[in-house]
Parts: sequence; C-alpha cells; structure tokens
Amino acid sequence: MTAARHPLRVAIIGAGPAGIYAADALMKSDADVSIDLYERMPAPFGLIRYGVAPDHPRIKGIITALHKVLDKDQVRLLGNIDYGTDITLDDLRQFYDAVIFSTGANADRALPIPGIDLDGSYGAADFVSWYDGHPDVPRSWPLEAEKVAVLGVGNVALDVARVLAKTGDELLPTEIPPNVYKGLKANKAVEVHVFGRRGPAQAKFTPLELRELDHSPTIEVIVDPEDIDYDEGSEAARRNSKQVDMVANTLEQWAIRDQGNRPHKLFLHFFESPAEVIGEDGKVVGLETERTQLDGTGNVKGTGEFKQWDVQAVYRAVGYRSGAVADIPFDEATGTVPHAAGRVLADDGPLPGVYVTGWIKRGPVGLIGHTKGDANETVACLLDDRPALARPARPDPGAVLEFLTGAGIPFTTWTGWYRLDAHERALGVPEGRERVKVVERAEMLRASLGR
Repeated sequence: MTAARHPLRVAIIGAGPAGIYAADALMKSDADVSIDLYERMPAPFGLIRYGVAPDHPRIKGIITALHKVLDKDQVRLLGNIDYGTDITLDDLRQFYDAVIFSTGANADRALPIPGIDLDGSYGAADFVSWYDGHPDVPRSWPLEAEKVAVLGVGNVALDVARVLAKTGDELLPTEIPPNVYKGLKANKAVEVHVFGRRGPAQAKFTPLELRELDHSPTIEVIVDPEDIDYDEGSEAARRNSKQVDMVANTLEQWAIRDQGNRPHKLFLHFFESPAEVIGEDGKVVGLETERTQLDGTGNVKGTGEFKQWDVQAVYRAVGYRSGAVADIPFDEATGTVPHAAGRVLADDGPLPGVYVTGWIKRGPVGLIGHTKGDANETVACLLDDRPALARPARPDPGAVLEFLTGAGIPFTTWTGWYRLDAHERALGVPEGRERVKVVERAEMLRASLGR
C-alpha cells in the first residue's frame, strides 16, 4: 500500500518529442501519475522548434499532437531550468519517485579528416541552431562563400543544402527571425555541392524530403548520370524498402533530365568520400574527395582516385551526438547512456529510479516518431519497477516549486508558453506571417512570464 499513498511522481528531463512521448505513455497507463517536464529552454518542443528547417511546416505540425499531451492536467512544464546547474539528480530525488532523461542530441559528430577545423568548416548542428533562432548561439553567420560543400546524405544535410541554396526572400514567409532573414538575404552561395560516400540506394533521405529540393523556383538540382550505380546489395535494398526505391527513382529521373536555368545550382554527388578539407592561410579553399565504388554488398571501397572541388565553405552533416548528462553514466564511444530497456545502468547494475529515452538512449537515428517506441519501452520498465522505487521525501507537487522559487530560478510554465506563442504570432501579423520566432532569451522570458 505504501506505493499508492501518492500519485507516481515522475520528472522528465527534456521537453522535446522524446520527453513528451514519455509523458504521454505514462498518462495512457493505468497508473495515477503526476509528471513534471523539465526543459532547459524557456519554450518546449526541443528538436521541433530548434532542429527542423523553417520551411518544413508539415513536420512542425507534430507540435499540434505534442500540444494535446501538454494540455493534460497530469503533466506540468517547467522551462528555463538547466539540469545539472539549477537542479541536480539528488535534488530531484527529494520530489520524485523516478526520473527519465530525454535530453536528445544537439552536437555534431566528429569527422576526423585533415582540415576539418579550418575557418569556414562548420558543423550542421550549429548552422541549424542559427537559422532556427536558438537563443544560445551567435546572432550572425558567415555566408560569404559562393561555392559550398555539404558532407552527408541524410535529411539534415538536405535541410542545410536547401537553406543555403534558397534566397532569403523565399524563406521570409516562414517563422525565421529578423537576424536570420538579414543573414540569408546577404548569402552569396550560388553553388551547393552535397557529397555522399556511397550510392543512391544508400542515401538516408526520405523521399518527400528529397523531392522538396526540386520545388524551389531558384534551385536547379543536378545529379551526374555517372553516380547512378547499383550492386547486388543495392538492388536488394531497393526491393526490401519502398522508400529506398523511391529515392533511387527520383535520383535517376534527375540524372537523365536536361539542365534548366534556375540561378542556384544544387549538386548531389555520390561515390565521393571526403578525404581532406583544403586550406590556405587557415581558411577553407577547397575539398578533396576519393572516388569510391560498390563492393557487391552495398558498401563501398576506395578507388585511389582523388578529386579537388573549388569550395570556400564546408558543412559536415554526418550525424548528431549527445552530450554527457550530469550524475549519470555516459558512454563516450557511442554517445549514449548505458541502459537495459531504458533502465540506466551503473557499474553495479541499474541506477534505482533513473531511466532514459530518445536519442540519448539509442543514438540519433530514425525519424521523430520512432521515439514513441523508446518511450513505451522505458515507461513499461518504470511501471514494473514502481513497487521497489524509493518514496521521495517531498512528493507534494508544490514542494519543487518552492525549491525553484527559493533558488531564484525564473522558470516558465505551459501557461507561459501560450503567452510566448501569442507574442510570436502577434509579431508576425504586420508582415502577414504566421509567427516570427523570438531569439533573445530575455525577451522569451518577458513574454512567457507576462512581464
């Protein structure tokens, strides 16, 4: 009976899709739950707000579904709270039966090739944060290069390439803030080259994302017919996946069509493995790639043939990486938290009452919706463990608010998000836009806190 004296109190660290899906899974269970969703930013939604290109309203529509979760009485948003600084795991144990970490992945994976640290070589995650108006990154971005390389063939690489190739005016109807519009308006890029180490059947684009490249009236998408090649492994991949086949078909069609006269050229290169970023006086002046060829299995091997490309900037989009989380184990090799079905593992076994979900759990792979399965698995384990969980000393929901207030932390709430949302929408009205995103943290707090 002891476990039933109070609702199951759960803290979720990270209010992106993974954390919100975990809250949803808890509320859909038979348990009487009370959930606090902690977020480092003043606003919720994580990757959806700060990791999705602004010209993707379809993906941002996921926010509508997430809204419905956060509108429920059992869950409370506590924003502008930096876990590890403002509140620790020991602090949380006073107020909660269990803690779920869903801190995501917002750094760039390393690409260990010569020259990758030159001036003009950037991580995609940093660029995405800039054009998505993240408050913790610089307000300007150097866009002086006329010819740009993007390394990687996933959706993030396409987002980066598309934003670089579009005009500022094309992106103005979106929610981009004024500083981003000003930067993109002055962007000098007229050629964007996207490089993939393997072939069309190994590209990680989704078909819809790929086809969207061709919708811009200013972007000419170009594929070299020499890059359309398949081996037995590639053909098997096409047979086994409709998405892979659709991507390959689209690329084939683009490879055989006549080139048009749109002003910005976006080249999709396959079988080109980045070997070195070439520098001069500390700045990027080119890229060297090694031509690869299929080995029969869908993998590739180097041919020993190298080519230099005239580019003045390089963006690596080779995957995201999670950072270590205070007070819990972290595997630097995989960039994930060690776990067993979501139970965080220390050297001597599961860490009592501590769980993990989303990209910090399984690595930054898959689409946003895939985190639902992670959440369901983790929550099932948490509920199984409930009888053995240590009861918190201060389970009353008001206790943690007293703690935060006493610490002088200006935390935001779900009601505050509605205020910020209304503020951003009001900023868009004079320009006929749905919203204009607020960048400055202080302004976000003023709007959210009603000051």
